[in-house]
Amino acid sequence: MTAATHPHPHHSAHTPADYQLHFFSALLDRAVCVSRPDLKIGTLEDLVFKLAEPFPEAAGLVVAHKHGLPNEFVPWDRVLRIDPQAVVIMPPEHGDRYPSFVDQQGWLLLNEHLIGRTILDMDGRKVELVNDVHLLSSHGRMIIAHVDVSLNGFLRKWGLGFLAFGKDRCISWSYVQPLSIEDAAHSDQVSLSLAREQMTELPSEDLADALEELSGREQEAIFSMLDAEKAAETLLETEPRAQRQIVEDLTPDRAKSILSEMTVGEMADLLSALPLDDRNEMLAQVPREQAERVRHILGTREAKAGSLVSQHYVGMPKHVTAAAAMEKLRTSGEDADTVTYIYVVTEPEHVLMGVVDLRELVLASPTATLEDIMVSPAVTVDAELLEMDVAEMFEKYNWRMLPVVDSGDRLLGVIGYKDVRR
Repeated sequence: MTAATHPHPHHSAHTPADYQLHFFSALLDRAVCVSRPDLKIGTLEDLVFKLAEPFPEAAGLVVAHKHGLPNEFVPWDRVLRIDPQAVVIMPPEHGDRYPSFVDQQGWLLLNEHLIGRTILDMDGRKVELVNDVHLLSSHGRMIIAHVDVSLNGFLRKWGLGFLAFGKDRCISWSYVQPLSIEDAAHSDQVSLSLAREQMTELPSEDLADALEELSGREQEAIFSMLDAEKAAETLLETEPRAQRQIVEDLTPDRAKSILSEMTVGEMADLLSALPLDDRNEMLAQVPREQAERVRHILGTREAKAGSLVSQHYVGMPKHVTAAAAMEKLRTSGEDADTVTYIYVVTEPEHVLMGVVDLRELVLASPTATLEDIMVSPAVTVDAELLEMDVAEMFEKYNWRMLPVVDSGDRLLGVIGYKDVRR
């Protein structure tokens, strides 16, 4: 069984009275009022949920105040209703304010512990960010229903929900959990709930994406679940930094069994990313004839960046406004999940002037031009650069895509970090 992502149920004014659907981004910073909407005491800073099966249930909300005043924690049973413009609460039973928030074991704060964390999206086959949380309230209770990993969640968070870009993609909470429930505040990832037998059914590229986002014991634990064949396939799909981390933890017997599942060419791909000492240790685990063939391949590789370029990128001139660029993206036919950067080029020469990150674009003023918000000069790859040097650039700059230019800085295409043999 795998986790399915799907568009969220549309919430309208005709939602049945016995339940409501909310996105957390729409509630964040909403006015909190006592008894009626005109008696505002502060704004909603966070929602607190108690981790439970099958769904976490709201424990309360944190109210922020201006002028440095301490926050207040309102238990959920003191929340009267959620109006379009305000969250209405009962007055405190004692005194003139609620006590300040104090974290408790088993509690999860949506804004602090969940929003912006990485997640392995089983349906999208990649590592995503939690950009929003979909909530269901009914008869005085509220639960976490889904997490939203689409760009729309990110847009809503910054008040740009009107710029809908593709569909929402929500993953049921049934498949999501913090890597460490008791230490959620200190974890940078959330993960899908997977049994050991389900792990081996995932495509190797999905597992590789997951391993790249983990480190230490979590990475080692996931990789140890895989049999030699699956481990070999996954290791070959993983980027160089993670490959080195994984190889460092392998015992000689485990390394030998994994290498036995690889062809000589695949071994060369893997070992080319390793430091010399680790490379020699790994080669010591394979028959001498194979080791010599691997060394020969490693010594003769001279692929150049120009032979690896892809034309799947978006280029625009510098005078295009942010609003026009967003509209062009929506009508370009490009997969929203693959658009990470816009390359700013001259016309008709196609000389690369700079690069605009998509997230910077959506936060820019609609009237700002690409020239105003681009990063210039851009980090580029010379078409004559050797493949091994391109791999080093990916490690140095930690970008998922690099533009390739000729001697005249004309944009020839792009290279993704997974397109480089390591």
